[in-house]
Amino acid sequence: MNVLGVTLVMESSWLKVSCLLCVFGFLRELRPSEPYHAEILLGEWYNVTQDQVNRSVYPVGTYSYLALLIVVFLVTDFLRYKPLIIANALTGIVIWSVLIWTTTLLGLQIVEVFYGFYQATEVAYYSYIYAKVDKQYYPRVTSHTRAAMFVGKLVAGLSAQLLISLDWMNYKQLLYISAGSQVFALMWAFGLPKVKKSVYFHHKPDTIAIQHGTSSNVERLGPVALLWSHFRSAYSNPMVLQWSLWYAIALAGYLQVTTYMQVVWKSFEDEPTIVWNGGVDAALTALAALSTLLAGYLHAGRLKSRASLLTLSVLSVLEGGCVLLAAWPKNIYISYLGYVLFGAIYGFTITVASAELASSLLEDSFALIFGINTLVALALQSLLTLVFVSEGTGLNLNTFEQFTVYAFYFIIFGIVYFIAVIVEFLLRLAKVSKTQVMEIE
Repeated sequence: MNVLGVTLVMESSWLKVSCLLCVFGFLRELRPSEPYHAEILLGEWYNVTQDQVNRSVYPVGTYSYLALLIVVFLVTDFLRYKPLIIANALTGIVIWSVLIWTTTLLGLQIVEVFYGFYQATEVAYYSYIYAKVDKQYYPRVTSHTRAAMFVGKLVAGLSAQLLISLDWMNYKQLLYISAGSQVFALMWAFGLPKVKKSVYFHHKPDTIAIQHGTSSNVERLGPVALLWSHFRSAYSNPMVLQWSLWYAIALAGYLQVTTYMQVVWKSFEDEPTIVWNGGVDAALTALAALSTLLAGYLHAGRLKSRASLLTLSVLSVLEGGCVLLAAWPKNIYISYLGYVLFGAIYGFTITVASAELASSLLEDSFALIFGINTLVALALQSLLTLVFVSEGTGLNLNTFEQFTVYAFYFIIFGIVYFIAVIVEFLLRLAKVSKTQVMEIE
């Protein structure tokens, strides 16, 4: 087969994998019950109070996600991705099926444990592409799979809003659609091509290049040694440390805000007759997708690392302002606006942070480093939950007080990074000036 033939086969292969994975991602995110999760739990179908949902239900999901991600990441690589993708869809069926028939606090807490596993196994969806397609196609397949999930969430939000607004379904009936979409996702997952190799436990027994600073050494490494080598190579780089910290802090705050936002809306006295959660979720998804594309365009050689960090520092302060806008006003429509703007800004900042981080990493270590950073983010989110949300272990703040804390979390985070960048720039400038003076003398 000539070179052109091989190229055409490779193009066809990566595109096929991309399309198959995109369909799964779309079906997985087609969960119209999600924008109305708090409305469902606090409706007539469950014997729980708002305070129980806030302090005894949602925190279980946070802690479970953290605990299970550690195991899931290594198991995903060892089992070569596809079994965990299947397990993800199967768990989705369990979650939304149990939500349909359970009515107790204990039942909801069990659901949250499964939901933690459901979120943790999402890593298999993103890691699958790195083992199945050639490295040159990573950016394109990554954008495709993320776009598919955005489209799934957008369709879910719009359909949920339409069904509720036209009174074709009540909130709980949306659970049947969510469960059904997971069934289709499971059926589709069985059709995904098997992965013959993985990054760590099933890599080819040949030489592997390990980068140390600017030099590159070629060594034969086992799975554990390779894991350690990628870890050491990444986190000994100050740029990776800087952007990893940003990524983890930003993700922790975002997860905390999105987890409890619906509980805040249920606390408003002027809750509208038609609850617009579906439309708000769709608007947030659409704007986040657009801001992600914008971030990718602006970052492609147009923003230097320091400029990126300064921009993100300012945007982090704005995120904090948006959280205040979502929680402080008495008008729920202003709260909707604040939440949508928060999601749009976050979409931009996390894309820039991810791109900056990826540019400093070895390609084979992408999944490992982003997995570790996500783990750090979940540890931080769990700490926030333990201190400000969970009953009996912390400050026991109400929902509005919690969101005030989260707002200043983003504001302080942005200010600290802004000052750090300015100080680092001034020190470097002073060093350059001193060098020039010494050369003149």
